[in-house]
Amino acid sequence: MAALTIAAGTGNWFSALALGVTLLKCLLIPTYHSTDFEVHRNWLAITHSLPISQWYYEATSEWTLDYPPFFAWFEYILSHVAKYFDQEMLNVHNLNYSSSRTLLFQRFSVIFTDTLFVYAVHECCKCIGGKKVGKELTEKPKFILSVLLLWNFGLLIVDHIHFQYNGFLFGLMLLSIARLFQRQGLPILPRLVLNSWGQAIFPPWLTKVLGLQKRHMEGAFLFAVLLHFKHIYLYVAPAYGVYLLRSYCFTANRPDGSIRWNSFSFVRVISLGLVVFLISALSLGPFLALNQLPQVFSRLFPFKRGLCHAYWAPNFWALYNALDKVLSVIGLKLKFLDPNKIPKASMTSGLVQQFQHTVLPSVTPLATLICTLIAILPSIFCLWFKPQGPRGFLRCLILCALSSFMFGWHVHEKAILLAILPMSLLSVGKAGDASVFLILTTTGHYSLFPLLFTAPELPIKILLMLLFTIYSISSLKTLFRKEKPLFNWMETFYLLGLGPLEVCCEFVFPLTSWKLKYPFIPLLLTSVYCALGITYAWFKLYVSVLIDPPIGKTKKQ
Repeated sequence: MAALTIAAGTGNWFSALALGVTLLKCLLIPTYHSTDFEVHRNWLAITHSLPISQWYYEATSEWTLDYPPFFAWFEYILSHVAKYFDQEMLNVHNLNYSSSRTLLFQRFSVIFTDTLFVYAVHECCKCIGGKKVGKELTEKPKFILSVLLLWNFGLLIVDHIHFQYNGFLFGLMLLSIARLFQRQGLPILPRLVLNSWGQAIFPPWLTKVLGLQKRHMEGAFLFAVLLHFKHIYLYVAPAYGVYLLRSYCFTANRPDGSIRWNSFSFVRVISLGLVVFLISALSLGPFLALNQLPQVFSRLFPFKRGLCHAYWAPNFWALYNALDKVLSVIGLKLKFLDPNKIPKASMTSGLVQQFQHTVLPSVTPLATLICTLIAILPSIFCLWFKPQGPRGFLRCLILCALSSFMFGWHVHEKAILLAILPMSLLSVGKAGDASVFLILTTTGHYSLFPLLFTAPELPIKILLMLLFTIYSISSLKTLFRKEKPLFNWMETFYLLGLGPLEVCCEFVFPLTSWKLKYPFIPLLLTSVYCALGITYAWFKLYVSVLIDPPIGKTKKQ
């Protein structure tokens, strides 16, 4: 706190927060790392030692290249730095190679590329401000948002312990979001009127005179680039597509907020399409020329992996699988089911494979796609027919991410971060959004605990999550202290239940005789319990989006 006070006096509090979390990341270098460490080492070797024509065919390791081409080129660039640390890590046949220099290089490469994430957070903070500004630095929305993003528990353990490169990817996404909020030329102008995000509102005539256009093209460009780094961001593409069409390609609205259909701009549609086309051509063009696009897409979308990951992501299908398991047990006890006819590929086997449900209908990739589309459609309709500006876009983006997480095929538990991080932006704006954020974040972060299953990391993950959760709840309660409580009794009871669940799974269960016979129970309990909380947060956010009036009606009221 003393350091923050000094930093506040000099105006460098953001730099102090960024430096502090960077030092923490350095302290986490010796910790456990998952198989993703070997995945990325193998990709370094593939892109460095093989021609581009073999990148998406190489299969010496089981960890084949399955990210889009921009990420492959990212690994290629990193490999030319890696060779100065340890040339042996770039040998395709050196499977599971992990020298001390390799460890240092890969850990520091994640820390260094997080610079983009830090910059993106700084840009997002420019979109926040306005009414709720406390006297103390720690009560300011910009400070709270900076901590929630820079010190995000989930991102810390996934990238800097488990090992991945999510930081700079989320940096691209947050930067694209920030550009959709910002206007060109805004920093040099006085703020006339502030909206709920602390942004300047100018009369239409002044906007035209000064050329204050939102930076839609930059946002679209950054998101197009992001899609070619990691295709999981397709989850939120509908929100981007509809928002850009609604707010950029149509240049004017009626006083009630509805579209002026005659304001449609073909030039803007063509310019957006050209951006997407050029980025896609740059990414996929070489593989199109090599006639390898089918092979690339088969790597990017491996539908043979099965409905769920080895550890069920806490979504609708976790609840569905658990119900199927309960019904099968009851069916066997009551002799309604024949043990010889039960499918051998069990959902609790810990294997990543296709399987058949025992009682409930088995789920196909097409069924998950249909469920996902149905789940995101209401948010898309609200974005179009009930415009709420960039804030409405952000809420739609989060609902698209959550809906895809809830109903998608082979969803990883780490994908919850795709909703948690942008939800941080909403949490400092309204008390209702802060409540959803806290439920989603606490539950979603706890669902990541099984990623770190080694004993030395147990106190680290518990301590870091406790610190982040306590700060999140206390800071947002302080920010909205003049409004109603952020949690009702049911929500409080549910969140407190995570404590006994952790004690049961980590300390009590290993001492029981069930450990050998039913080793999957801790993961099942964690997945199902967290699925209930995430489903509730998704539903609560959806209700608020559906009942909120559009901007035009809000102003009239």
